[in-house]
Amino acid sequence: MRLAANPGGRKLRIIPLIAATYFMVSGGPYAIEDILGGAGYTTAIVILLVLPFLWSLPTTLMIGELASAIPAEGGFYIWVRRALGPFWGYQEGWLSLSASVFDMAIYPAFFVSYLGKFNPALTAGWHGWAWSLAVVVVCCVWNLRGAPSVGDGSVGLFLLLLLPFAIFVALAFWRGFVLHPIVQWSHSTSEFALKTAVLVAMWNYMGWDNASTVAKEVENPQRNYPRAMIGSALLVAFTYLLPLVAMAIAGLSSEGFSTGSWVDAAANVGGPLLGFAIVAGGTISGFGMFNALVMSYTRLPMAMAEDGMLPRVVARRNARDVPWVSVLLCGLAWALALKLPLERLISIDLILYGASLILEFVALVVLRIREPNLPRPFKAGNLAFACALGVGPTVLIFYALYASRDEQVLGFPAMLFALIVALLGPIFYWLTTRAQSRRRLAPTAAD
Repeated sequence: MRLAANPGGRKLRIIPLIAATYFMVSGGPYAIEDILGGAGYTTAIVILLVLPFLWSLPTTLMIGELASAIPAEGGFYIWVRRALGPFWGYQEGWLSLSASVFDMAIYPAFFVSYLGKFNPALTAGWHGWAWSLAVVVVCCVWNLRGAPSVGDGSVGLFLLLLLPFAIFVALAFWRGFVLHPIVQWSHSTSEFALKTAVLVAMWNYMGWDNASTVAKEVENPQRNYPRAMIGSALLVAFTYLLPLVAMAIAGLSSEGFSTGSWVDAAANVGGPLLGFAIVAGGTISGFGMFNALVMSYTRLPMAMAEDGMLPRVVARRNARDVPWVSVLLCGLAWALALKLPLERLISIDLILYGASLILEFVALVVLRIREPNLPRPFKAGNLAFACALGVGPTVLIFYALYASRDEQVLGFPAMLFALIVALLGPIFYWLTTRAQSRRRLAPTAAD
């Protein structure tokens, strides 16, 4: 188990850990507009209520147990490697890092889309790419200051992000109680719109395991990880559902509700100033999510480098115990991906992330069998319950595969594209282990 290079330094506390996890998963209600527009109030609320029990809760229980039992930097990569061996550990790292290319391209674009609502000229032409690049650079520089700095910043961003929605919810409920409008709970929907709503909801509820990669930078991880998982899960579900219910009570129509429509809804309820505040919150959402995920993803190359799966230089840390080479390399990769013409980022992200998540559930069960005496400060039920935890998420992952069967990415079917990316993992593992073998044999050959 890895120890932090600076164990006596300041660490990430429970509230900043919850805030950072919130941004790794959610970033507020901004990305749920398509769920409402495609499914209507009743169906959208049902989807957002049911998915936490099938998708989020099993994942948070699994992470709570493994993170408290094995609080090592590298998180889920270390769990899978310990349970299933170096080959599958490498695949876990590969799937997560390759998914990050598609995942991380979303948030700077999200930031730019809301920034353009202030003034379209700000993001016209090359300016949009420049702003996206600025998000990458600023977040990488911020992360060089350490996990506690990112966590503390996430608390402030969380409050700024949700303040406009708190005002919106209060005004919407007041409007509903005073005017008694007719609540339009449902509208006609298509199979395609319903499928899109489920996939978008899954994407909005994924990423709980990302917080595990900074375990040795967290204060008392055995106690704080399970609490952070449950606390952030409740926060995410609450901040998704409450604005939808308030909007319905206010009598606002869900027809045509899509990405960016929160601005119109806020202006309708509270005037242009509230709409302006929602726009500002959208930029905070994109920035905050990217910033928190930089902290998470950059610990994976570091952990893999310490295991000899990447050049040792990638594991170098600065005085704040940050893997600065990994931060710079990941930042460069994400910057190069900003202009990729990726039409279906969410589908590819779900497929690759889903494969890595299944490996984590397998690791949970294997470790229960192989290491029954491993101290587990938090335990997710007995062995049968641990086996059952992965059923709901696995079924949903296969549904995502089925639902995205007709989608295209760079001219390829989304499933085929994801399969090609996934199959590169075993190839790179073979190349890595072959190079290691040659280095070990080199002195012998010289003799």
